[in-house]
Amino acid sequence: MAQKTAVVIYSDGACLGNPGPGGYGTVLIAGKHRKEVSAGFRRTTNNRMELLGAIVGLETLSRPCAVQLWSDSQYVIHAMTKGWLDGWQKRGWRTSQKEPVKNQDLWQRLLAAIGEHDIDWQWVRGHTGNVENERCDQLAVAAASGGDLAEDAGFSE
Repeated sequence: MAQKTAVVIYSDGACLGNPGPGGYGTVLIAGKHRKEVSAGFRRTTNNRMELLGAIVGLETLSRPCAVQLWSDSQYVIHAMTKGWLDGWQKRGWRTSQKEPVKNQDLWQRLLAAIGEHDIDWQWVRGHTGNVENERCDQLAVAAASGGDLAEDAGFSE
């Protein structure tokens, strides 16, 4: 079996108000190749944008890869590394407090995006000078501030 391509993904989300206009920024690096992806939405939440940044990064990959995915969102990283997501699914998309899981549409999309990738989920402290995390933040804020914002179909007040 062929070895999977190594890819590093950095992702970040931003929201101007929470909820408010939001955006995500994602940087993918594989060897000498680099790709930046971002988009903005009219009304959303910061957590949705943090999730969407990771999702879009994974969805951008065209074949199964060995991914190191960096995010400054403890919400995203802890859900993947501390078993939160598994627990929510086992409880029928309910939290341990029996409340419906927020952003279920995006968590399900993330599960589909994971596919056959091998992912090492890593947390990076935001706004501390990490070059790629800072670039993702710039992309996310610029997307949230843009003029042609899309509708976040899964967002509800």
